[in-house]
Amino acid sequence: MNDALVKKDLTHGAWIAYDAQFLAPDEADAALAALLEELAWEQRANVVFGKEVVQPRLSAWAGAIPYRFSGQTLEPRAPSPTLAALSERVVDAVGHAFNHVVINRYRDGSDWIARHADNERELGYRPLIAALSLGATRRFELYRKKGRRTERKRLTHGSLLVMGGSCQHTWRHALPKDPACTDERLNLTWRTLHGPPGWSRDPSDDPNRRERDDTPGSAEDS
Repeated sequence: MNDALVKKDLTHGAWIAYDAQFLAPDEADAALAALLEELAWEQRANVVFGKEVVQPRLSAWAGAIPYRFSGQTLEPRAPSPTLAALSERVVDAVGHAFNHVVINRYRDGSDWIARHADNERELGYRPLIAALSLGATRRFELYRKKGRRTERKRLTHGSLLVMGGSCQHTWRHALPKDPACTDERLNLTWRTLHGPPGWSRDPSDDPNRRERDDTPGSAEDS
């Protein structure tokens, strides 16, 4: 990883790394404006306990492989020019070959995302997730799945956060509501899909199976 990403160990092999100035202010401003214009924004519904619940945010995505979570499938979609350029920069900084990106658009502080983990089987074991923030500063929270430990971080305009190790198996993360926030924020999250929905390797090969204290498919569950 790039030296600018400052790593912090959590528990049980989980870690995060953060660069508050991954993009310069003018670069972040230009990226935000371009993505708002270029991307096809949708407000989708997740399936929660058998019922469809409209997401409290807008979303867009890009990737050559379909990605399925919470009862919905994101079909293959080519990246926009700005998204492709940002993807190259993130891959270079993290040193990891991502092949899918989801962009959540939080229109103001009333848009949010509940506690979840990006732990679908197609992401493999100990997936690496990179998240670029553009726009309003919002509070990001991580919760230990077993226990009461919580980590909080203010994600700023142009910052890059990486989650790795056992993070998706032993922690959950969320973006809570913020009534004081009146500005938009985009969160771009890069992942590596090893195959289409339902892909799985032999469970006996899973070196981290004892870490798994949550069922797959729980990402972005409301």
